[in-house]
Amino acid sequence: MKRIDPGDPAPDLSMSTHKGERISLADYRGRHPVVVFFYPKDGTAVCTKEACSFRDAYEDFTEAGAVVIGISSDSASRHQRFAEEHGLPFLLVSDRDGNARRVFGVPKTMGVFPGRVTYVIDREGIVRHVFSSQLAAGRHVQEALEVIRKLKL
Repeated sequence: MKRIDPGDPAPDLSMSTHKGERISLADYRGRHPVVVFFYPKDGTAVCTKEACSFRDAYEDFTEAGAVVIGISSDSASRHQRFAEEHGLPFLLVSDRDGNARRVFGVPKTMGVFPGRVTYVIDREGIVRHVFSSQLAAGRHVQEALEVIRKLKL
């Protein structure tokens, strides 16, 4: 599995959101930077903390022109409940078959748990930052926002 690193073009994935829409990363090319965060599972303590941290900083991301997308293997209906329960304003994508994780090269933690990795993609579709940490959920948001703000300059 090839890992996506800073400087690589972001894969052009077409995905279904928890709102029943099909989106593609190419939809944002030339218009918005995109923050894509992969997380293991809706409703777990660290994943909920991470999602709520992105929610709390969402206005900062949108003011900087960025789109935020969360991806896990949970179903669209589970994503819908998770988004409603926690007031998540960003899109959640269901990666039931693990294709998005494979294409981005998201590693498993200890070979078992789905990895927690955040990618910042610029307006031209180039990955500018990758942060991977299973437990430092808040740092995913902090690092992504720092990079997004620099991209706006």
